[in-house]
Amino acid sequence: MITVICSAVLFDLDGVLVDSTGAVESLWRLWAKERGVDIEKVLSIAHGVRAVEVIRAVAPDLDPEEELRGLEKWHVADHDGIEVMPGSVDLVRSIPEGRWGVVTSGSREIATERLRLAGVPLPKVMITADDVVNGKPHPEPYLKGAQELGVRPEDCVVIEDAPAGIAAAHAAKMKVIALASTYPASKLTEADAVVGKLAWLEVIADGAGRMKIKID
Repeated sequence: MITVICSAVLFDLDGVLVDSTGAVESLWRLWAKERGVDIEKVLSIAHGVRAVEVIRAVAPDLDPEEELRGLEKWHVADHDGIEVMPGSVDLVRSIPEGRWGVVTSGSREIATERLRLAGVPLPKVMITADDVVNGKPHPEPYLKGAQELGVRPEDCVVIEDAPAGIAAAHAAKMKVIALASTYPASKLTEADAVVGKLAWLEVIADGAGRMKIKID
């Protein structure tokens, strides 16, 4: 068993608290087909990265902001395939209020809708693509999450499912627990620990503003 000490927990959203991988990939496939873009190239970089940056990388001749607006309309309207990740609700409810937040590469509208559909409590702190200049793997999203929670970055633990998110958290000087959901454990070796299920994590809070996360 591994124990990690922290003051706050920052969660990625898709693939960690909410299972939306099927829905996301379906919409990317539709977009790629309509735009004549190589879908395998899209999917190789899409997880954990802001959509606008994916568009810039795979279709530099298109207007990324215009394409993003169209994609977001599809995402908000498409509720199929959005499910709660097993163990996510129990885990966030075990963390004291105000001591956890969500840091996602999606927009605030999409993130809020997915949390609602999955039945996951809305956090007081949620950093989205709308709130940062630089997306993951840049540390800005996680640094802003720590700032909004009022804790030092080095006192945060991040729970991620994608290499880009792991890189962002480490660049912010945070420890990372990776969940092998979107990617296999073999692709998440840069994390400080890798788990197969959120149920493998147990949070124990003390009265001094600290928490222990026990990893089975």
